[in-house]
Amino acid sequence: MIYLFFAVLFVEMLTILLLLFKTPFRKLLIIGLDRAKRGRAPLVVKSVGATVFVIMMYNVYSVTEIQSRPVDVVNPTDQILLAYHMLEASLMGFSLFLSLMIDRLHHYIRELRILRKTMETTKKQNRAAEETKNKGADEVKILNDELSKLKTRIKELESEHEAKVKEIKSAEANSVALKNQSEGFLLEYDRLLAENQALRDQLRDIDESVSHVTGKKNM
Repeated sequence: MIYLFFAVLFVEMLTILLLLFKTPFRKLLIIGLDRAKRGRAPLVVKSVGATVFVIMMYNVYSVTEIQSRPVDVVNPTDQILLAYHMLEASLMGFSLFLSLMIDRLHHYIRELRILRKTMETTKKQNRAAEETKNKGADEVKILNDELSKLKTRIKELESEHEAKVKEIKSAEANSVALKNQSEGFLLEYDRLLAENQALRDQLRDIDESVSHVTGKKNM
């Protein structure tokens, strides 16, 4: 029984050393412990641990009972049994303690791995959000530049529109002036036609008068 507990102690110490240092075997050991904690294995381990604890308490009781005897009653056989029970109880206690250490180390390592994965995921999300933010800022900057260009173009078009409007108004004014001038020319032309007709009539009357006077002299 003692040799078995010595072997268990060495296995537990080796397991703790493998869990403490990052080696290729630690990953395999963690996977094995993960699988060992599934199904009915935890119940079996607890049952074995409870049995070992009961045996340890029995050994402690035996040690206490032997030590409580009078010194003159204790013989060499009792002393050997006392040493045997003390060694066995110590080995069982260390075995249970190391088992608890293995369980806690495995739990903390698994929690640490989950925490690291969560932190990596958070970092990736923050990096993606920052990249999206930077991309959005670049897009906003590009849109602002395009908006500035459009505003400048709108001002240029407004200036061109005002210049065209002024040209149109000037052309309309010139057209009105030319129309008025044309109407004046037409009126003047009509007046000249009327004067020309009047002069022709006067010349015709004069010619007729002269012809009449000349005809009387010839007679």
